Amino acid sequence: MTSRRSEEGAALLTVLLLVAVMAALSALALERLRLATHLAANGVALDQARAFAVGGEAVILSRIGDFAGPSISRTTLAGNWNGRGFTIPIPGGLAVARVRDGGNCFNLNSVAEGLAINQLTTRPAGVAQFVALQEAVGIDRVAATRVAAALADWIDGDDQPNPGGAEDSDYARAARPYRTANTLIAEPSELRAVASVTPELYATLRPWLCALPGTELSPINVNTLLPDQAPLLVMLMAGQLDVARAREALVRRPAEGWGNSSDFWRAQQPLVPPADAVTQLQVKTRWFALRLDVELAGAQVTETAMIDGGLAPPRVVLRRWGDDE
Repeated sequence: MTSRRSEEGAALLTVLLLVAVMAALSALALERLRLATHLAANGVALDQARAFAVGGEAVILSRIGDFAGPSISRTTLAGNWNGRGFTIPIPGGLAVARVRDGGNCFNLNSVAEGLAINQLTTRPAGVAQFVALQEAVGIDRVAATRVAAALADWIDGDDQPNPGGAEDSDYARAARPYRTANTLIAEPSELRAVASVTPELYATLRPWLCALPGTELSPINVNTLLPDQAPLLVMLMAGQLDVARAREALVRRPAEGWGNSSDFWRAQQPLVPPADAVTQLQVKTRWFALRLDVELAGAQVTETAMIDGGLAPPRVVLRRWGDDE
């Protein structure tokens, strides 16, 4: 009798153990099914959010065409478009687009020049402007000169360092050796890899930098340049203008903007602008920077893009998903 009861107890224990194991496996399977369902839903939401972001581009491109087309002679701040958020309703979510003048910055690629991207040479005017901008935002001249020279070496096609610069032989001595790019910079964040650029220096410079898809000197639009961006005007003037006076010149800008750059320079007499600055300062914007933030069904997508407003119709020439850092 005792033996029979022991067998029944063992059988019951076995059944209970099997039930516990099956319950655990079922719970695990249900959890994985729930997770897979959420992942699939998130994937669908992300795909839809990206599709809405691309659709938002079309809306913005149309608006840019309205005030930056070939028939428009100048771009001003009329309409309060520069940096303001535009809400674009979408089914089940929201998209916010922000457009700003994408040329009012220092083009990192302007420290070089050349027709072929693998045969670039150092452009002294671009290097000088980069030094001037750094000084205008509080970086001492010695450090500014080293960074500008190293950036030119990073982009140019030779292996001979500029005075104070750095070429492959310098980077080869790093804890993790690497080489210079010897080509155009695609993202401002690449500056962090350049010799003499510290995290603190990069953080100071980042708001003033861009990487346009060419070596042109920064096409500064004096009609859209904000008073807080006065250092960009200072960098053009080869030491003839300080930040306070540059800010004052922008504050006194006519409400309808200057008709051409000559009108602006006449208003700054007796200052004599360098030859490069005469043509570099413009009254019409070509490059526009776009940021799109889309929220849809719990998914969040950020797109940043560079738009060429000089084309008819305007086109996106560079697109990134996520922040550009």
